[in-house]
Amino acid sequence: MKRIVVLISGQGSNMDAVVRASEAEDWPARVVAVISNRADARGLALAQARGIATAVVDHKAHADRESFDAALAQAIDAHAPDLVVLAGFMRILTPGFVRRYEGRMMNIHPSLLPSFTGLHTHRRALEAGCKLAGATVHFVSAELDHGPIVAQAVVPVLAGDDEGALARRVLVAEHVLYPRAVGWFVRDRLRLADGRVSHCDNAPQYWLASDLI
Repeated sequence: MKRIVVLISGQGSNMDAVVRASEAEDWPARVVAVISNRADARGLALAQARGIATAVVDHKAHADRESFDAALAQAIDAHAPDLVVLAGFMRILTPGFVRRYEGRMMNIHPSLLPSFTGLHTHRRALEAGCKLAGATVHFVSAELDHGPIVAQAVVPVLAGDDEGALARRVLVAEHVLYPRAVGWFVRDRLRLADGRVSHCDNAPQYWLASDLI
């Protein structure tokens, strides 16, 4: 049984989607811990209600990123994870931390990477006049919002969309895309080589949102 540790900073909706999928689809894996850098993260209560161990590693209690990452790694490693899942974890990680979990740490970003890395992705997509938006699951690399792409979901930008409407539409797709990608990992269906990710069964790694939902 593989072990998953999820890192969150807020409401934990993607974490909850992963937990629900792991149970409903009978994965050979379970989320064993949820860790946040914020004690007030709403996702901690969701995890606790499901009987999942939780912990807080407050970034404000550490003088620099290196010391915070060292404390975070200690909290993660206490659960001996096979995979670390970033689900709305709003901290920039040091290269040393990323190397520690190389090839076994995933993130989801609310854009079609490599476009619109960083913050305010939906606002920037609207300002650029994009007709399509979406979400990307990728293995984490030292460069922010880069790293080998696992899967993507494409969401239409509709006439009259504002930032909130587009964000909500993308989030619905995220809640399907992320569990699917994590499920592939725990079933050993992903191959990572030369900076590219392929599916061992040649399954599609991208979808229109209408195909996901």
